[in-house]
Amino acid sequence: MSDFSFQGVTPDTILDAIESIGLYPTSGLLPLNSYENRVYQFLADDQKRYVVKFYRPQRWTDAQILEEHAFTEELAIAEIPVVCPLKLEGQTLHHWQGFRFSVFPSIGGRALEPEQLEQLEDLGRHLGRLHLVGSARPFSSRPALIDAENLTEAVHVLKNCPLIPDSLHVPFFTILDVVVARLKALDWTAYPTVRLHGDCHIGNLLWRPEGLTLVDFDDCRQGPAVQDLWMMLSGDRMQQQMQLETLVEGYEEFMPFDTRQLRLIEPLRAFRIIQYMAWLARRWEDPAFPHNFSWFAEARYWEQQILALKEQLAALDEAPLRLQPGFN
Repeated sequence: MSDFSFQGVTPDTILDAIESIGLYPTSGLLPLNSYENRVYQFLADDQKRYVVKFYRPQRWTDAQILEEHAFTEELAIAEIPVVCPLKLEGQTLHHWQGFRFSVFPSIGGRALEPEQLEQLEDLGRHLGRLHLVGSARPFSSRPALIDAENLTEAVHVLKNCPLIPDSLHVPFFTILDVVVARLKALDWTAYPTVRLHGDCHIGNLLWRPEGLTLVDFDDCRQGPAVQDLWMMLSGDRMQQQMQLETLVEGYEEFMPFDTRQLRLIEPLRAFRIIQYMAWLARRWEDPAFPHNFSWFAEARYWEQQILALKEQLAALDEAPLRLQPGFN
């Protein structure tokens, strides 16, 4: 089955799959914002709202998906607010006509507001608790966040991407190769790793009446703890300093933070820039991608990426953020 075979996920297929595990939708299927998987919300005959997620074929193995499910269950048992897949018919991962899917409870909420420092401190507490659980043992099936192999693979994908204009090949790949070489030169093994959320950004954080809830562990991996913090930093250096100190103050109520990892923030940002380009290139055959990311095929985008990589290379040479002595 191709990576891009979501064409077979028709409304009838979705309904049949859901009914095969004992749920009976009484509403239409509302598509939710997800490009990597196919995700739909529905109301069932028990008057509860659910979300069904069909996993992209060949992205994860069954073992890797089940390891994600087990991790969220560990977090829930530790009373960390996360959204876990429901165990239906005795299991959390189901198969139907060659597709794999899971069902989750549908929860509402509003986005976390990082400018509200009390919310940011609460996120720090949640991440400290999450990483405390995540440090108990490593993932056995899910891959590491970053290593030389996935950097090499990302470059290979981009070098075979037909959307990069010929006139920009030399400047784009010249700066890309320099940035990748810098990332490969880092000794990533020198930093301790934990099981991470992996994609901790505002879109995966819901503020509810009872507090903050973390959703979508689809990208959970083994990596340095700072990965789950740095994406919440924005603005100028002074603003980022304040945000970082607020996060770490909450974090250290439950888990010590290794300040050496602050030097990984800009390398991780560079890695995300490269991985995002490679992700779009890999998925371009999926009809949803040209429709929603049409700018990826424009010369202007690649010109902007050359500039972004040059700026990121300069950022790699800047002094990392530091926690002020006695900040907490």
